[in-house]
Amino acid sequence: MKPDRCSAPALIRLLTLAAALCGAAAAHADAYGDVSQLLKTGKGAEALQAANKYLAEKPKDPQMRFLKGVIQTQAGSTAEAIATFQALTQDYPELPEPYNNLAALYASQNELDKARTALEMAVRMNPSYAIAHENLGDIYARMAGQSYGRALQLEPANPLLQPKINLLRELPTAGAKAKPAAKK
Repeated sequence: MKPDRCSAPALIRLLTLAAALCGAAAAHADAYGDVSQLLKTGKGAEALQAANKYLAEKPKDPQMRFLKGVIQTQAGSTAEAIATFQALTQDYPELPEPYNNLAALYASQNELDKARTALEMAVRMNPSYAIAHENLGDIYARMAGQSYGRALQLEPANPLLQPKINLLRELPTAGAKAKPAAKK
């Protein structure tokens, strides 16, 4: 499953929302850049500390909260990242990117129904969000594989099932675990 990428239109959309909410886009962009740079250079603990410091002053900032979720994901703090992305979807339900990253975390835990629901919300919020559509297709393929596998257990002599399972296994991502969510 593909994580959310740092696409220019999506980043601009989130930065615009953050600026409207907080009123100082230039200062915020520097903070985002600093946290992102710390994360890129492998200084996750420092990035988390900087994000938390920023959020202590501006707790509702969606872009920094998103970055915090990414930092938590990369640190392997899955439960915390899920909580961060869930809170973002509650506070900013119009933003599709947190739903996508939440889905990637659910998929990595094989919670496919939760991943599907999150991705359906992402595409509902932004019908042209290609990554979310692709990820949703991957989830459907994984769910189909599970269903075909169960059907094969129940009816091993069914000649139609194994070719379907084999076809799904040939898909590049349907059998793979979801990658950790990427930086926005």
